[in-house]
Amino acid sequence: MAGKSTKSAPASEPVVRTSQPLRFLSSKPLLWATLLVAAASLRIVSTYSHFCFTADEPGHFGCGLEYVASHVYRLETQHPPLARAAMALLPYLDGSRPAGNSKPDKEGMAVMYRRGNPQRTLTLMRLGILPFFILAGFVVFWWARHTFGDATAVIAVALFSMEPSILAHAGLATTDMVFTTFLGAAFLSMILWAEKPDIRRSLLFGAASGLMVLSKFTAVLYFPAAAGVALLTFAGVHRPGWRQLAVLARARASGLALAVGTGALVVWAGYFFSFGRIPGTPIYAPAPELFDGIASVLRHNSTGHTAFLFGQVSRTGWWYYFPAVLVLKTPLAFLILLAAGAWFCARRRNVDSLLPLAFSLGILLPAMAGQINIGVRHVLPLYLAFSVIAAVAVVRLVESTGAWKTAAATTAMLWLAATGILHHPYYLAYLNETVQVEPEKVITDSDLDWGQDYVEVASRLRQLGVNEVTFGTDPWLNHYFQMWPGFPAIKPVRAMYPSEGWTVISPTADKTSQYGLNYRYPKLKPWFDTIEPTERIGTILLYYVPPGAIRMKAPEQHP
Repeated sequence: MAGKSTKSAPASEPVVRTSQPLRFLSSKPLLWATLLVAAASLRIVSTYSHFCFTADEPGHFGCGLEYVASHVYRLETQHPPLARAAMALLPYLDGSRPAGNSKPDKEGMAVMYRRGNPQRTLTLMRLGILPFFILAGFVVFWWARHTFGDATAVIAVALFSMEPSILAHAGLATTDMVFTTFLGAAFLSMILWAEKPDIRRSLLFGAASGLMVLSKFTAVLYFPAAAGVALLTFAGVHRPGWRQLAVLARARASGLALAVGTGALVVWAGYFFSFGRIPGTPIYAPAPELFDGIASVLRHNSTGHTAFLFGQVSRTGWWYYFPAVLVLKTPLAFLILLAAGAWFCARRRNVDSLLPLAFSLGILLPAMAGQINIGVRHVLPLYLAFSVIAAVAVVRLVESTGAWKTAAATTAMLWLAATGILHHPYYLAYLNETVQVEPEKVITDSDLDWGQDYVEVASRLRQLGVNEVTFGTDPWLNHYFQMWPGFPAIKPVRAMYPSEGWTVISPTADKTSQYGLNYRYPKLKPWFDTIEPTERIGTILLYYVPPGAIRMKAPEQHP
């Protein structure tokens, strides 16, 4: 990591000279990687029209449009502006303009519907995120190629481009894919800089780090942790003395200063070089929105966020949440290859080979200490390193003697490809074979039901000829849902008393809030939790109560 002696030479890898399939992949690696990313991009774009806006997309869009149109960033600072600006740019060029609402979600919804074609606006929002998925694919390629060679790089891109959670969040107008891209780019540029801290690499390291901070504020936690684990890995393998460490540090001090200065300038530019008082303090600083946003994230983490896992509800989460959701939402074939690849990387006792593991630990350990447990998306950058590690296993198995090893690697890759085909386009709700039925009893929120299925639900209600439906949205959203995706008249859900006709239940709203009960009455359950749903539309549960089946009046004291 910190000098030529720590850099593994891809040319020394025997893989590409011992197997015909690997020689084929190594013949034109950039071409094959480009084709894989292009194919995955087509799969992502094909999901746009199938899904409704998810819970976070309108709010992100509202903030991004303020940034693009007005060149200020005040509506909500809890997330930095880069991803939001990217999703707002195409709608802005298409004619969307701020509506003047003071709440991000209300602003986003108003603008999406203002011109009468919210689906078009949503598609343009999501297209703004696609370039970052493409760049992330090449970050995986360059990282794997740099350390393990051409064949491993192509296979790593294949794995990354078939992972359901990556495909899901690359298809949404949210911050997670952008953050994944630039956290990986910053870490890779740090590796290159550590090997050769010249001006060009220092500038690249600084720019990538600045864009990372502009993507999501968890960067200020994940990146230092990953860099720290990487440094410990270097120290553990090479065991340098204090004198050697001092020499290495002095050689990189000026380059690091240039990188830090570049990163700071990029971040400040991302806030239009604003200067002012940090809200809630007497302190004036460059980019006060940055510091206000970080403070907002810390407050959110300290108060927690209601989450559901394995039948339990918690405001502060569980230390094992992210390991659990990674096991549930990663295809089994991928997990098997990941375990084998981690073993192969650990055996090499080479710093570069261990860095994907260091990156993974640097993300996972801080995430496990957090109190916001609402989706694998918060550790989505892990799949960058996971893809590299799993690709190592594929290459090692194929180049090994023994036909069964090649057959095992081939089977795992075909299994993973089949997983994507069978679950298209339902990548967001994907859970592997460990969850067979009733996934809403295992996990919810952005890992399952994030509001994405309401286009399909509305279509089904039209097929059924439904004129009025019981549906549990916020009242101000009802008329939007009736415009698009085309719900009938809406009346609110009453948790303790069923309504005649059709009722639409969101597992996330049920498990986290019980539609108003909020677990205040431990012995009471919502009526829809006591019977089987009539239908399942994607992740959404539909219940039908025939007219005349309800013979008693709803108690007024019940919610």
